[in-house]
Amino acid sequence: MGIIFGKIDVAEPAYKVLLSRATPSIPYEIRKYNVRYACETTYSGSDTSSGFRALAGYIGVMGPAQNEGSQSISMTAPVVTEEGQSIAMTAPVVTTNVGTRSTNTSLKKMQFFLPEEYNTMKSIPKPTNPNVTIQKIPAATGVVHTFTGTAGDAKTKKKVKALVEQLKDDGLELDEDQVLQKYSLWQYNPPFTIPIMRRNEVWIDLTDDEVARLIGKFQN
Repeated sequence: MGIIFGKIDVAEPAYKVLLSRATPSIPYEIRKYNVRYACETTYSGSDTSSGFRALAGYIGVMGPAQNEGSQSISMTAPVVTEEGQSIAMTAPVVTTNVGTRSTNTSLKKMQFFLPEEYNTMKSIPKPTNPNVTIQKIPAATGVVHTFTGTAGDAKTKKKVKALVEQLKDDGLELDEDQVLQKYSLWQYNPPFTIPIMRRNEVWIDLTDDEVARLIGKFQN
């Protein structure tokens, strides 16, 4: 019942908050993440469900896990399987624009971060679905703006544009068009969570110089 009202009871990747800006019209945090591993798939247009189904199949949601191996893994979410290897689902679900097809159909990739115990490629079971791959996500520092409600393309891009304008006001020189090509949307709740209770975040990578400039200007 709690997840309907926004309770998040699955693991999240650990991070360090370098700066918290709560007072602007578009509040944000600067976060630093270490190396993470994720299962990943690519899909066309707005067909989000196909991407989700592929990744959910890999970790064993609502059926046998579509991966090689039978190692018992501690659960961090109620995922039950009878065959293969069951992997706990973590939050957030990450969606990123990755370009367009020749037909002008947008391409997106979706990722599920894997639990912390999967910290090498050798420790991660191979997907049996050819549309799913395992990716090593490099350590990264970036800025995050959190918002509630649904997170369709139009609303998400509006949030990204507003965050870019806020960062410009705070002293950074950013190209909005470039940011719109590479931002990420992070979603923490299942679709049946009440919209106002959902936690969504937009992520923009920052350079070391950009991070140092903001911290030097705003850190108490």
